[in-house]
Amino acid sequence: MFPAIIGPLIGGLFGLIDKSVEDKDQAARIKANLQEMVLTGQIKEIEAAASIIAAEANGESWLQRNWRPLLMCLFGLIIANNYLIVPLLGTPMATIPPDMWELLKLGVGGYVVGRSVEKGVRVWKKDQS
Repeated sequence: MFPAIIGPLIGGLFGLIDKSVEDKDQAARIKANLQEMVLTGQIKEIEAAASIIAAEANGESWLQRNWRPLLMCLFGLIIANNYLIVPLLGTPMATIPPDMWELLKLGVGGYVVGRSVEKGVRVWKKDQS
């Protein structure tokens, strides 16, 4: 979601502000404005992702509403097969490509964090009002 390069870039900008702006109060205001702009951009990005998920959840077809949970269940079955069934029964293990692991981590992270972020955005919006 939020590019990893933004943190070091902001840190560099803060250092540049400290070196070039002599008035410390003004430097603090500039840094606060910059930080707010970054946070606002991040919140907008999170809101956009949440609206996509909400649109899918309210979709017209059953498949549109349920494809993410079905995919996560499929991944769960593959993992259960490899780490529970195979050791017990000696059946063949399913090969899991590295890209699938990345997708699984992304999907699980989305489910775990998604609801918290949605609540956080609502609280943040109330505070801004």
